Amino acid sequence: MDDQILGYSQSELIDLFISAGISIIVAITILIVGFRLSKFMSTGLAKLLEKREVDLGLITFMKSLVSVLIKLLTIITVFTQLGVEMTSLIALLGAAGFAIGMAFSGTLGNLAGGIMILIFKPFKAGDFIEAQGEMGIVREIQIFHTILTTTDNKTIIIPNGPLSNGNLTNYTRQEIRRVDFVFSIAYGEDYQLAKKVLTEIIESDERVLKEPEYFIGLRDMADSSIDITVRVWTHRDHYWPVHFFMNETVYKRFTDEPGLSIPFPQLDVHMQKN
Repeated sequence: MDDQILGYSQSELIDLFISAGISIIVAITILIVGFRLSKFMSTGLAKLLEKREVDLGLITFMKSLVSVLIKLLTIITVFTQLGVEMTSLIALLGAAGFAIGMAFSGTLGNLAGGIMILIFKPFKAGDFIEAQGEMGIVREIQIFHTILTTTDNKTIIIPNGPLSNGNLTNYTRQEIRRVDFVFSIAYGEDYQLAKKVLTEIIESDERVLKEPEYFIGLRDMADSSIDITVRVWTHRDHYWPVHFFMNETVYKRFTDEPGLSIPFPQLDVHMQKN
């Protein structure tokens, strides 16, 4: 009689090890193939949606969703291959569902936020937005978070939950934007001359739109200066070029123009003898 080990004969143990080894090898193979399939399927879906000119935000969201779902199904299949009773596992997960839901409430909120973003479209990939104290260009809208790239090429990752519920400014949504300035001249200088110079500068810039009409007005008589408000409209792509051009040109013209100057902050002190 074969020697008994833990109630099994040597031949039974060998068969058991062989069976277990085959199951483990098959499970590992399923895991590798499943994860590679998730990458292949998600990438293929993204390319298909790109050909159909679907919104880039929806493409990145669907790519991420398909990848997660296939990986989840792969893991379930692996457990089944290893002999885990899925009915028992599902029952266990169901019993622990409430606790898991509470633990991952933030994650579920981010998932819901991502869906809300795709439905209501407060922004899309390529838009320049400001939200949650960050500013940048939207690169991807994924299942749980949105990826921004800042103007100095930093990557910002914002959870979709707070992003969908908080205040958000989309600088790209409108075709035209208003550029606001405040320029100052000293007391006693010719306001009408300053207004004439500002008008010439605005009229010389073809990027400034004629409609809506630009505005020049005396804003305030401040402590050390007369402040002039200037408001011009331009295409959103020209916002910063117009901003810098106006500042540079006004500085030069106000410095060179006889009768105009840019005032320094000053305080007049009058001493009275008793």
